[in-house]
Amino acid sequence: MSISNKDESIIRDLAKKVADIASLPVQQEKKELWIRINRLERVRPTIHVQAIDASIWVELIPDNELQTKDPFCRGQEMYLRKIIYCWENFRDDRVVDDVVVSPIMIWGDCRSTGFGMKVNMERPDMKFGAGLIKQTIESERDIEKINTEPEVYVDWENTENHYQRLCELYDSILKVEKRGPSFFWLTVMDQFIMWRSIPQMFVDLIERPKWVHEALERITIGHIRSIKQIEKLGVLYPGNSRSSLGSGGYAWTDQLPQPDFDGEHVRLKDIWGRCATQIFTEGISPEMHDEFAIQYEKRILECFGLATYGCCEPLHNKMDYVRKIKNLRRVSMSPWVDVEVASEAVGKDYVYTHKPNPTMISMVEWHPDLAYNELKDAFEKTRNNVLEVNFQDLHTVRNEPHRLTEWTEIAMQLAEEYA
Repeated sequence: MSISNKDESIIRDLAKKVADIASLPVQQEKKELWIRINRLERVRPTIHVQAIDASIWVELIPDNELQTKDPFCRGQEMYLRKIIYCWENFRDDRVVDDVVVSPIMIWGDCRSTGFGMKVNMERPDMKFGAGLIKQTIESERDIEKINTEPEVYVDWENTENHYQRLCELYDSILKVEKRGPSFFWLTVMDQFIMWRSIPQMFVDLIERPKWVHEALERITIGHIRSIKQIEKLGVLYPGNSRSSLGSGGYAWTDQLPQPDFDGEHVRLKDIWGRCATQIFTEGISPEMHDEFAIQYEKRILECFGLATYGCCEPLHNKMDYVRKIKNLRRVSMSPWVDVEVASEAVGKDYVYTHKPNPTMISMVEWHPDLAYNELKDAFEKTRNNVLEVNFQDLHTVRNEPHRLTEWTEIAMQLAEEYA
């Protein structure tokens, strides 16, 4: 289906705005700041508003504000408008460049096939509502269905078609580049619960721990075989890129790829990897977290050049075990940690990712003073860390987008004070 001249014009006008933003000298300055952070230099705290949740964009850029008609163009229009909106409203430390990534389409790996397992989730009628995970692993023998030998391949035809379509649409206003993964976020226990259900998993830890270990071993083997196949396909992209590292900031670094990189064949050790066991709340002891999570995640993460760990799970009292990950560079501390304890446990050995409580901007009323006090307290307690602030899990601003703008202004002001 051909794209109308009007749709084409809308996309190219937006692309020119993005290109203008990308050309500003501040982009290189911000990039250098991330490089220094990832080098573990103590510079001023970086601020990143990670507005990736679909629910919040319903309020920031409603669908009826899009002007294109073609579905493909509408996707690109939303992508471009998000960049422009964030630049104009969240003057944080994001980096805008002039590249549109056309992904190399990889199939057959454990992430795309789900290990050959199905997730049975009961969804509510409410849009963005929480789902109920129902068991697909019902008996102990069912773990034998977990496929540990994925056959990974690249859909080169669709990859090329998508690339050519983007090139034609953007008409060299922005660069279009085919890129494979430069970062993997892989889960083990959090994958298992999608088949076993959350309540039953906690029972299993007590009643049948040996069986749980057998399931986690299968998942771990599957992940490692999968990423090594992707490596052999030669489609990885170097890790020193604008990739957002999951529950953290940007991947920009001068320590990837490795010194022995030949300039052509990107290896797993030239990119970033991330693991987390978000389901392990503070009710799980550090010892159990190590036994049922870190010992498996460590094997996955050490395939990569640099590793980042953690997400929603509190890690302030688990760092002795997290430190077992030899190539660890970043630790993501959830809103529910004891910041003072976490700060001392992390020290200057890793990037400390502070994540403010996202309810700060979603309460019935907006209280800038509460946001200021929460951030100031965190900055005080982490003044000796290599610190970044990642504001994420943002689902609503109560139709008051200015809240997020004001939060960012507060955060940037405090970051300068604690430089």
